[in-house]
Amino acid sequence: MTAETQPIRVDIVSDVVCPWCAIGYYQLAEAVRETGIGVDIRWHPFELNPQMAPEGENLREHLAAKYGTTPEGSRQARARLTEMGAALGFTFNYADDMRMYNTFRAHQLIGWAEEQGKAHDVKLALFAAFFTRREDVSSIDVLASVAAGAGLDGDTARAMLESGGRAEQVRAKEQFWTSRGVQGVPAMIFERQHLVSGAQGEENYASILQQLKAAQAA
Repeated sequence: MTAETQPIRVDIVSDVVCPWCAIGYYQLAEAVRETGIGVDIRWHPFELNPQMAPEGENLREHLAAKYGTTPEGSRQARARLTEMGAALGFTFNYADDMRMYNTFRAHQLIGWAEEQGKAHDVKLALFAAFFTRREDVSSIDVLASVAAGAGLDGDTARAMLESGGRAEQVRAKEQFWTSRGVQGVPAMIFERQHLVSGAQGEENYASILQQLKAAQAA
């Protein structure tokens, strides 16, 4: 494969309940469309709330306790995210009774799906499950349904999740990235060496892709 056709590798460390992770990905996807530069995306796990209880927490109460977010601040942030998502073709469907959930099982599902070439489909489906349909992404029932919707075997996914067989793998991957300085998400690593944190916008991502493509051709 020549430099002209070699896709840019992008490792994305993120969580499925992180709104800026969804925004960042869809901004990158828009930059890919605008530039015509191909990317090879690899998803990696990060848990915003690894100690989250199984029943989850009310989202507004969670943000208030964790970040000191006021009710008005929460409403403004949700309105901004909803507007940004709509512009990118993604639906944030926030509600006052929306809950935050533990995502450890969700990351196990993504890791399992990766082995079958479906990690990308499952990751995007989990963004939609949580933000658009407000589903419990810690639920094995929900995760098995997401797997089936992505063309995987739902019963096999359920058995994998019930066994916890991918738990150590996820922990090891999380440790790998945190040991390399990733403390917040989204974190995008372009071509294994250029770390870009946060949702940087279509123009910035387009510029990064164009610079890396030029470097490939040099």
